[in-house]
Amino acid sequence: MAAAPFKIIATFLIFLLRLTALMSTISQTDLGRHERNPHSLALGMTHSRTSLHSPKALRNSSKRPSEVLDMMEPLRAVRDGYLISLSLGTPPQVIQVYMDTGSDLTWVPCGNLSFDCMDCDDYIRNYKLTASFSPSFSSSSARDFCASSFCVDIHSSDSHFDTCTMAGCSLSTLLKSSCSRPCPSFAYTYGAGGVVTGTLTRDTLMVHGNSSTVRREIPMFCFGCVGSTYREPIGIAGFGRGPLSLPSQLGFLRKGFSHCFLAFKFANNPNISSPLVIGDVAISSKDYLQFTPMLRSPMYPNYYYIGLEAITVGNFSKINVPSNLRDFDLRGNGGMLIDSGTTYTHLPEPLYSQLLSVLQSVITYPRAKDIEMRTGFDLCYRVPCTNNASFLDNDLLLPSITFHFLNNVSLVLSHGSHFYAMGAPINSTVVKCLLFQSMDDADYGPAGVFGNFQQQNVEVVYDLEKERIGFHPMDCALASAAQGLHKI
Repeated sequence: MAAAPFKIIATFLIFLLRLTALMSTISQTDLGRHERNPHSLALGMTHSRTSLHSPKALRNSSKRPSEVLDMMEPLRAVRDGYLISLSLGTPPQVIQVYMDTGSDLTWVPCGNLSFDCMDCDDYIRNYKLTASFSPSFSSSSARDFCASSFCVDIHSSDSHFDTCTMAGCSLSTLLKSSCSRPCPSFAYTYGAGGVVTGTLTRDTLMVHGNSSTVRREIPMFCFGCVGSTYREPIGIAGFGRGPLSLPSQLGFLRKGFSHCFLAFKFANNPNISSPLVIGDVAISSKDYLQFTPMLRSPMYPNYYYIGLEAITVGNFSKINVPSNLRDFDLRGNGGMLIDSGTTYTHLPEPLYSQLLSVLQSVITYPRAKDIEMRTGFDLCYRVPCTNNASFLDNDLLLPSITFHFLNNVSLVLSHGSHFYAMGAPINSTVVKCLLFQSMDDADYGPAGVFGNFQQQNVEVVYDLEKERIGFHPMDCALASAAQGLHKI
């Protein structure tokens, strides 16, 4: 295992050398450091997609493709996140991508034969890659231009003038934002070390209205047409607050969106999906939710932060958390990022170790240290299981975990979203592991991350108009059936 980092570095260097002729510069600075254990026995969840911009002023695009009233798109659960289907081009090509609140750029793999994903062998071996987009098969596809505000944004960490000067733009056209030359190639980085490179492309995006029978066309939607990646086998729909994000381009930044993530037991089930609701309907008539303030980092304003005040184990053990999980320092570091693109919740030290200690003091079942060694999880137990049919849902023998957020909001994590079964029962015993992880560097970027696995069976509402995030425990499979998204 000691040689693994050198292999990764060597692979990455080869990747960069291969891309030197393709890209002009690394344009997005990644500050997320939420590593995954690539050898997780049961789940194999390896992605962390948080990508934070270098400090800069927000640029609001003056030209949005369209503003639609409401949208409802189905989300499908997979092993490490939730997929949304994008219908791009004329005629439409359907591409499934991750729904990610921790980044802005929406991108899709481009070229069925030419798309190259480096260091993705494990994913390709065990899972089928999604379809790729072919611009040549779309009559409405076009490269974005240097004059575009989106081109400026994707190259925001370097001089826009330098980038487009290299593309052949004259100084006069740059000053007038009238250069018609294609926007140079970009590179975009993610939290676990993933990198994607490609070109900004405009094309028609087809979306659902407030029901599955209503469809709307969004012309000139801007996205990344990606030909090469490092550890990113599937595209991403960015739901941050930057100009390139999907909600921003569709005019929803003053409204909001909501989702209800299905339990992991439904992962890769093609017969059920959960609703992603965007627009006024997502934030109206939500008095039954508990709302906590949406914190805004002074340095990284494009992403969604909330403040964590305490954690309760069971009904008695309350753990106070450090102030940096609800405050920011002068550099903008701190706060708890809520991120659908990060799988597990990450807590800083010594809070993470304190949580482990409290759980060990109240759980009397034998530790499964062999499974801990094989999976990389820090706390696994052999729990009695008398009913094999319900072992995935039977968490009553383990203590609950409650997160207490600002504004007196208390969220009890749903069954199966803190301790999860690593496999089928053996001899009336099932091994369950705590699916939390420690932050590698809580002093740089977010102090903690609230991941998608702990958001299962919770209605989460991003009320961007009132700058707040709401929570309500819910059976998301039942909500799916009510929306007609559950196929019998």
